[in-house]
Amino acid sequence: MKKSLVLIFMFAFAMGISKNTSAQYYFYDNDYYDSPLLFEVGGSLNAMNCLTDIGGKKGIGKKFVKDLNLGKTSVAGGVFVSATYKNAVAFRIEGTFGTVQANDNVLSGVTDIAKERFNRNLSFKSSITEISGVFELHPMFIFIDWANRDNTPPRYSPYLLAGVGYYSFNPQAELNGEWIDLQPLSTEGQGFKEYPDRKVYKLKQANIPLGIGLKYELSQFLNLRAEFVYRKLFTDYLDDVSTRYIDPTLFYEYFSPDKAALAATMADRQIQSRTNPAGGSKRGSDKEKDAYFSFNLKVSLLLGRERIR
Repeated sequence: MKKSLVLIFMFAFAMGISKNTSAQYYFYDNDYYDSPLLFEVGGSLNAMNCLTDIGGKKGIGKKFVKDLNLGKTSVAGGVFVSATYKNAVAFRIEGTFGTVQANDNVLSGVTDIAKERFNRNLSFKSSITEISGVFELHPMFIFIDWANRDNTPPRYSPYLLAGVGYYSFNPQAELNGEWIDLQPLSTEGQGFKEYPDRKVYKLKQANIPLGIGLKYELSQFLNLRAEFVYRKLFTDYLDDVSTRYIDPTLFYEYFSPDKAALAATMADRQIQSRTNPAGGSKRGSDKEKDAYFSFNLKVSLLLGRERIR
């Protein structure tokens, strides 16, 4: 996948710079013409959601949208700056700020296999702070040199995007009206010698944003964008759930009595306990990593168009 993205970027840049770099700017309208390099500064209003082990829909857990619970969508926002070369290839730096959440209680009243998830009774929320560097590829301008055509270039442009991000998260769960940080509690024995394969997960990690979008020029100085951006993650602990319950007595070997009691409570919140007291019962699934994504509506100020003298 990574090699394919690199090849796509190299091809796109090669296509862009292979055009006649000394070509005249094309006219945007009767008053302005385009410079080869345009800049944007803008903000976005986003709808953010996630796919984790918690919550979901009725039945056996399925992939992606088939297991998505839209009721847990949260409002997010962001700011960005970008540079676009000949409207064909762009690079932007973006900051995104939001919240993701999920709760097993959305499955209340189910009678199928999802009842086990309802009985598990886990929940989480986490703030997300992300900064990313993203490339945009605009096929309509990569493969068509509008500067050397008689017809006017379109105001709209569909595009693909991919890049690298760095984000922070902190899964929490509510207990008696208080939000408890879950990572320090090692709820699945992370960092315990009895579970050498369960490492303490980091709260700041890299991700890979992938998506599609549509840009529309509202005027010579204002752009509107609609995007879907999916973040591929390298952790299964966005929600602090990944594998199996542990023997709760182990918490007392690693933590103070108060912290151990809190860890045991947050690790196993089943409505009707079915867990083997010695641990080992299924708590989550580590077959797939977690993910979060957003639908973005962006408005930006366009800089770089020059008035015809």
